Formats: sequence, C-alpha cells, structure tokens
Amino acid sequence: MPSFPIESSRLKKAAETAVRESLKIKKDETVLIITNPQSDVLEISQALYNECEAVGAHPVLAVQPEKTSLDFTEKSVIGAIQTAPDVLISMSSEKMGKDFDAIRNPYDWEGKKIDNTFHYLMKRKQTRSFWSPGVTKELFEKTVPVDYAEMKRRCLALKEKLDAAEKVHISTAAGTDLEIGLRGRLAFVDDGDFSVPGEGGNLPAGEAFISPEKGTAHGILVFDGSMAVQNGTVKIETPIVCTVEGGFVTGISGGREADALSATIEAGEADSVRMGKDGTLPPETAQEYRKNARALGELGIGVNPAAFISGNMLIDEKAFETCHIAVGSNYDEDARALIHLDGVLLKPTITAFFADGSVQTLLDGGRIVC
Repeated sequence: MPSFPIESSRLKKAAETAVRESLKIKKDETVLIITNPQSDVLEISQALYNECEAVGAHPVLAVQPEKTSLDFTEKSVIGAIQTAPDVLISMSSEKMGKDFDAIRNPYDWEGKKIDNTFHYLMKRKQTRSFWSPGVTKELFEKTVPVDYAEMKRRCLALKEKLDAAEKVHISTAAGTDLEIGLRGRLAFVDDGDFSVPGEGGNLPAGEAFISPEKGTAHGILVFDGSMAVQNGTVKIETPIVCTVEGGFVTGISGGREADALSATIEAGEADSVRMGKDGTLPPETAQEYRKNARALGELGIGVNPAAFISGNMLIDEKAFETCHIAVGSNYDEDARALIHLDGVLLKPTITAFFADGSVQTLLDGGRIVC
C-alpha cells in the first residue's frame, strides 16, 4: 500500500511521469523532497513520495514553513541537502528560500562563487533535481504529462541558435524594442530530462534560456503577460514599461504592477545593503548584490504546449508564443543578486545576429520558426 492516500488519478499520472520519465529514479536511490504545509504542494509531494517508493527508491519528505524570495531556508533542510541525495525535489508554495551560510561563505567552483548548497551540488554533478515553485495541483496535473521528445527537440533547436548568436533583438506589439548581447554565453535547456547527475530544472518543463552578456542590454522592455514579484506572480493589466541601459533597468513605469516590481527590486537592494551592514555579507559582495538587483539576468523562450498565462510564473514562462526576461541574478553565477524576477512578453519577435553577418528570426510574433 502507498504511504499516502492520493485520490486523484491525474495527480498519480503526473507524479509517475515526473519520477519515471523525467527523473528516471531507480531502485535504492535516495530522494529528498522539500515542501511546505500548504495543501497543493504537500499533496503533490506525497504523490511523488508514493511513486518513489513504488520504484524501490528511498524518499524522505521534509516540510518547512512557507518561504518568499527574500527568506532563508531552514537550517535543518540545508543540512539534509548537504547529505547529497541522488535526487532533490523542491515543491514549494512560493520559494525554497536562500542559503544563509552559503551566502556568507560561498562555495568556490571553477572560479565562480556559488551561494546555495543546492546549486553547488548540481554544479558538481552530485545530484539531479527539479523544482516547482508556486505550482498548484491542477497546473501540475495539466502541464507535466506532455510529449518530452518533442519538447526536447524544440529546446535544442533554440539552444543551437542562441549559443551561436552574438546578440538578439526583441520586439512586441506592446512596445518592446530591446537588444541583448550574448557573446560568451551558452544557453540552457529545461526540457524535462533530468535523468543525469547535474541536470535539473522546472516541472512543468519547457524552455530554452540564456544569461545576457553583462552590460550589453539596452532599449525598451515591456512586460505584458505576467510578472514575478515578492509575494507571487501578477497577471498584467497595465503593461510594465522598463528603460534598459548598460544591462540594467534604469526606469520603471506603468500601473500597480509596475509599482509591485519597483517595490520588490527596492526590497532586494535594501536587504543587500542591510546584510552588508550587519556582517552577513562582506561589504563588496553586498554592493554586488545591490547593483545586480536591477540587472537583466535571463532571456527565456517557452516551448510547453500545455502551458498558458495562468498567473503562476512557473507555468507562464513555459507557455508557447512567449518569451520571458528576468530582472536580477543570472544563471552563469557571475552577476549575483538576492532576487530573480521573471516577466513574460506576449507574442514576441526575436531576431538573432551572428558573427558571420547573417541574421535569422527565431520567433515571429511568438511562433517558433528556427
């Protein structure tokens, strides 16, 4: 008999897909599932626990209080992560939280400072993982059981072009007119195949994404789909208009959504300064975190056909005919910040420029054409 009673057959199917198809968990592997008491994420975690047991793995379920993007993970949970299980799953109602000790004393990995034990184990290829911040049971059931082979094909096609591009230009009907440099950057894929140590991403999966070349982004950025802010995700009614210069957001205007974005960025800046003053961070690191709270940290393109603009960023950023751009930390670990705020652009046209002078459209009004 399973350890937890799960009534929904759709949830059982989604959990089976996650464990057997995405992570490919095997007999006797160790699995740490980190969650919160909130009903949806706890029930999903219990379904995952059951499925891990069914394949003969050794799951552990760790439940901590709900965390926001500026809170710290419980020390006991960090201790559990440090045991380096074969598989790590973060199923949080908001965020898993930040790693207090690793922020104070970052790991050094190939010349880069890594401020989270979870990320460090992934970089060292000691574990594989997925994380699903803010997911609901309904959304997990709808968007996890998809065609992973086709999603991988789309991701790899976009990665090939982003890897080779020197820069991209992004435009939308809402007014985005933005150029982002990509020299020296390689794209990542979140295609749902997390079967190899060091591999991980979101479930639901479905995006190709890349860190912008530092200091290159400039133009006008208009978020018109949804926006991650401190206490969740807001669907956008009044577009958020950002001025971008030298890779940083220098101006924000719009309505209540713009106010929420500004307040979250300011909180990320203020917390960085506070941590520098109270000794949590070295002063120079605190200034780095403060500065990068306004940096462009990611360009991502959604490829999951089951995803849609739901008001949940985990789902929204995977939706077809969208791209997303993050304000805050990047994925190359060379522009660290306390925040990483994704915002979705609807039906973008993305044009890539290459070193040989050639130009290619990757998305045309949201439609993938590469």
